[in-house]
Amino acid sequence: MAVNKKNEFQSQEVKLAGVAKALSHPARIAIVKLLATNGSSTCGKIVDQLPLSQSTVSQHLKELREAGLIKGDSDGAKVTYSLLVEQLKLSGIFFHHFFDQVTKEK
Repeated sequence: MAVNKKNEFQSQEVKLAGVAKALSHPARIAIVKLLATNGSSTCGKIVDQLPLSQSTVSQHLKELREAGLIKGDSDGAKVTYSLLVEQLKLSGIFFHHFFDQVTKEK
């Protein structure tokens, strides 16, 4: 059985890795861009704009939600998705800081 050792790393490193994983698929990047452009959208409207099935889009939305990059507001059976802009901005700051650290000349 595999052992999860995430707790042995700094929380910022774990968070950054989670965001990187969530954005590691072109469909998820496309979804984030669609939500940025449209403000909010239902899964069905996202499906209409991507060459993917509804179940595939739903799985990608789940990954983005788990990473804390989007939220879903329920209205009965319909869920409207939108970006968590502050979380995206914070992730951008973390990425910028990370790349500054690792590319600093010694």
